[in-house]
Amino acid sequence: MTSSILWAAVGTGFTFFMTSLGAAMVFFFRKSVSPGIQRIFLGFAAGVMIAASVWSLLIPAMEEAEAAGQSGLLPAVGGFLLGVAFLILLDSLLPHLHAGSSQPEGLKSSWKRTTLLVFAVTLHNIPEGMAVGLSFALAAQHAGEAAALSSAAALALGIGIQNFPEGAAISLPLRQEGMSTGQAFLRGSLSGIVEPIFGILVVLAAGSIEPLMPWLLSFAAGAMMYVVVEELIPEAHLGDHSNIGTLGVMAGFLLMMALDVALG
Repeated sequence: MTSSILWAAVGTGFTFFMTSLGAAMVFFFRKSVSPGIQRIFLGFAAGVMIAASVWSLLIPAMEEAEAAGQSGLLPAVGGFLLGVAFLILLDSLLPHLHAGSSQPEGLKSSWKRTTLLVFAVTLHNIPEGMAVGLSFALAAQHAGEAAALSSAAALALGIGIQNFPEGAAISLPLRQEGMSTGQAFLRGSLSGIVEPIFGILVVLAAGSIEPLMPWLLSFAAGAMMYVVVEELIPEAHLGDHSNIGTLGVMAGFLLMMALDVALG
C-alpha cells in the first residue's frame, strides 16, 4: 500500500511539475497564446486523453478483472458510466469559466473572473490525476512486471507533455486579465495541484478495496472522455480553420499511442 502511494505521488508529482513549468512561461512572455495555437494545444490534450483512456485505463481495467476471474465488460462499462456521471456532477456544481467564453458555468458565484478561469482548467485536471495515480498504483501491485511500470511512465509522460502548454494557457491569460506575473504563475501552477491530490486519494480507495481497481481505472477513463467530448474538442474547433484543432487531436493521439507501445 505504501509503495502504491509513493509511486502515485511520484507520477502525479511529475505531471504537476510540468503544469508549473508551463505556467512559468508567464515570466518570459507577456502576450497570451494566439487562438490558433490554443486550438492546437486543446486538440493535442484531447488526443492524448483519448488514447490514454483506451490503452492506459480501459484495457488494463478489463485485463485486471479477467485476471481475477471476472467479466472484463462489467467494470469497464460500469466504471466508465460512473466516471461520466461524476464529471457531469462536478461540471454542474463547480463555478468555472472557459477561456474565450463570457458566461460562467456551474452554480452562481461571486468569484472573480480570474478564479473562474483557473477552476475551468482545474476541473479537467482531476481525472488526469486519477488516471496517473491509478496507473502507478497498478504498477506497484505488479512490481515484478516491467511492462506495468513502463505503461504508467508512458501515461505520466504523455499527460505531462500536454500539461506544459496547458500551464502556459492559463497563466498567460491571467496576466492579460491584469494579474501580477507572480500571481498568474501561482494560479496557473496551482491549477495542477489537484492531480497529486486526487491521484493519491483514488489510490487510497483502491488500496482499501483492491477488487475496485478495474472499476476505478474505467471510472478515470469515463471522466477523461467526458472532459474531451464536453470541453476540449468543442473548444479546439471554435472559429474558422478547425482542421488545426483536428490535427492537434491526431498528433496527441498518435504521441500517446506511440509512448504506450514503445514503453509498454
